[in-house]
Amino acid sequence: MAAFKIATWNVNSLRVRLPYLLSWLAAEQPDVLALQETKLTNEDFPVAAIHEAGYTSIFSGQKTYNGVAMLIKQKTHQDIITDLPQLNDPQRRVLGALIEDIFVLNLYVPNGQSVGSEKYQYKLTWLKHLDNYLQTELKKYPRMLILGDFNIAPEEIDVHDPAQWQDQVLFSLVERQAFRDLLKIGFQDCFRKLHPTQQQYSWWDYRLNAFKRNMGLRIDHILASDALAEHCTICHIDKTLRAGERPSDHVPVIAEFK
Repeated sequence: MAAFKIATWNVNSLRVRLPYLLSWLAAEQPDVLALQETKLTNEDFPVAAIHEAGYTSIFSGQKTYNGVAMLIKQKTHQDIITDLPQLNDPQRRVLGALIEDIFVLNLYVPNGQSVGSEKYQYKLTWLKHLDNYLQTELKKYPRMLILGDFNIAPEEIDVHDPAQWQDQVLFSLVERQAFRDLLKIGFQDCFRKLHPTQQQYSWWDYRLNAFKRNMGLRIDHILASDALAEHCTICHIDKTLRAGERPSDHVPVIAEFK
């Protein structure tokens, strides 16, 4: 396969982060960038600015909350999906497309609020529908990438203080098992595959000076199907944007395939 560079970034408001996004795109030049929490309706999506940067946009927007998009550079795309089958969900959290010969699924997994809450149950139900969908789709698209904000730190190495986060949302045993179940379908965590012992994070709370104190979690992931994972040569987390002015609480995760 030709070299392919893909990234994911929860921008936590595209309206606020657009100048930083355009600058980052110019520097990094990914083939595909998956965005979450765009927080824009489809009518307000900055299509022209993205096009001027050299990218085609596909998006599924929602006012104030959620919203997902993919920016695609000089590659064909088709088979667009914006919902998980059999899940009647008005929240815009899913965007998939066949880009060249790779099916890319961009996800903004529900946060879950707190263990035991209604939103936590919604998250678990959502993940079960995702699991069912992937079991079917992987047979159709063996070359597949799932990426985005999963709102799950899979292992203790992915959390700055596992004892503090024990039984908390984002790190509860049930959520972590749901993440492992996704891998069992036939996917590999690109970052962990290439960096089995490296402790890095992709999200830091805005409170408590968390970024400066490196009190973070790795909850943004790029998962590659087994057919693609063997071609993954690079996967890294770009922390530079978190130190800038008016940052998102998440940073980009980038993977390259040869």
